[in-house]
Amino acid sequence: MSEIQQNYDVLIAGTGVAGLMCALNLPRDARILMLTKAAVDESDSFLAQGGICMLRGEEDYKSYFEDTMRAGHYENNEAAVRQMILSSPDMIRELVADGVDFARDEQGNFRFTREGGHSRPRILFHDDVTGKEITGKLLRLVRTLSNVKIVEYAELVDILESDGECVGGVVRLLQSGEIFPVFAKYTLLATGGVGGLYEHSTNFRHLTGDALAIAMKHGVAVEHLNYVQIHPTTFYSEKHGRRFLISESVRGEGAVLLDKEGKRFCNELLPRDVVTGEIRARMRKDGTKHVWLDMRPVGEKTILEHFPTIHARCLKEGYDVLKTPIPVVPAQHYFMGGIKVDADARTSMPRLFAAGETACNGVHGKNRLASNSLLESLIWAKRAALKMSENLKDEPVKEVQADLSEYKDYDLLKKQYAKSIREEAEREECLD
Repeated sequence: MSEIQQNYDVLIAGTGVAGLMCALNLPRDARILMLTKAAVDESDSFLAQGGICMLRGEEDYKSYFEDTMRAGHYENNEAAVRQMILSSPDMIRELVADGVDFARDEQGNFRFTREGGHSRPRILFHDDVTGKEITGKLLRLVRTLSNVKIVEYAELVDILESDGECVGGVVRLLQSGEIFPVFAKYTLLATGGVGGLYEHSTNFRHLTGDALAIAMKHGVAVEHLNYVQIHPTTFYSEKHGRRFLISESVRGEGAVLLDKEGKRFCNELLPRDVVTGEIRARMRKDGTKHVWLDMRPVGEKTILEHFPTIHARCLKEGYDVLKTPIPVVPAQHYFMGGIKVDADARTSMPRLFAAGETACNGVHGKNRLASNSLLESLIWAKRAALKMSENLKDEPVKEVQADLSEYKDYDLLKKQYAKSIREEAEREECLD
């Protein structure tokens, strides 16, 4: 505990784009503690391949809005969708000012690509590692701030509550097992999704939805825990562990899906849940464990320039995408439900905020439109920071007596958290 103080202005659990954007938009004299369960670069934000959406002008608003609503089966929060779309140009400008490098044409204008569910190209990208480019640049900036302390291999195992308000959290250092309280004026939960609870997922294995379980334990409102997105195309492997994502952008650039006979069987640019359904139906019909994705129609130049990471990874697995199709299969990818928040990322508990995949503001509805995740995370994280900043200097740090005995059996605690998430998700599924 020697490196961690007991009192902070803001406690941030998570170092993905949401946590980083929040830290960057808080006052420079605010004392901020950021925790990450693994290494600082092991967040799903670093894994995002495809890109980030941007409204391309007034003429694009109607179609962007409709694309997002249609993908979400019209269960989206319309106000949240409007907020995200209209905020996107300013957010992109902020990212560029922060040093983020998006692909541009010979004239220096943004290059846009298209992905499934989009009626037109509106997605900015950096090769096929857009998430790494954005998150890495934000992390570099945060590391220059003397008021921000980042602690790796440190986990939030609970929040602390006093008179119905969040007053900080209980922290566990994973390497030593030490457990202690940290008090804060405000707390942001930005711990990512639930992929670690699934056998096949594109997520890091340590993302197990702990913040959701913690929220439910304290009666904080959660929503749509059964809204889990399956990505249609991950590289098929018999190996255990995280699945390698084959970005939707490859289909946006012309890649096609083939059955065991080498025949195209669906419209690859439909929303993710629809394409996933088509793939699973074809696998059942053909009695196969995967289908094939043919990237050759994309063209060698575009593959090497736009998808170098995918090209290299497939070569490592024994497939040259320039010459042959690759085996792909659907896998868990994204979580649209989460801790219910308002337009400023506030939860139902005062002083407690949530952003990113951990939170549910309703923008995605029942199925997320491709490349809306980074944008949504950044916008709500910034709004959280601005809302905290309004009264940050005037708010006191409240300290309470924390009983740490319930956290000593760590393995049991984690099992209880996972069980509570599964039970709630199953309960919601039954109610649908």
